[in-house]
Amino acid sequence: MASPSGNSSSGSEDLQQLMDQRKRKRMISNRESARRSRMKKQTHLNELTSQVNQLKEQNNQIVSNINMVSQVYLNVEAENSVLRAQMAELSHRLQSLNEIINCINSANITMDETEVNCEDDFLNPWNLLHVNQPIMASADAFMY
Repeated sequence: MASPSGNSSSGSEDLQQLMDQRKRKRMISNRESARRSRMKKQTHLNELTSQVNQLKEQNNQIVSNINMVSQVYLNVEAENSVLRAQMAELSHRLQSLNEIINCINSANITMDETEVNCEDDFLNPWNLLHVNQPIMASADAFMY
């Protein structure tokens, strides 16, 4: 028979081995959990990096579109300014021509029409009865 002290010694060794085995399992489990955590963190980092690159690309496209629209706006503003200046000049010319017509028409009224003998009324510069309407134009006519 075995002595009680021998059993005790072998029982404590078994207990120690069991604790060592559990400790190793726990270490392996912890290492595996840490590995999964690192992989998950790396996957998340890769997704965020991809998203950053996509957002940078979208931002560059938006900036490019803004620059293009701004240039078109400046071109339209410049063209609009030129057209407004042309409209003002043409309106001034129209006003001057209407004043000339009014002066000629008022001179015709005071002049005795029987003194002028011309067969063709259109060619007679003093007979402007057919030009009794002022020249009319609108700003819309100059915008095309």
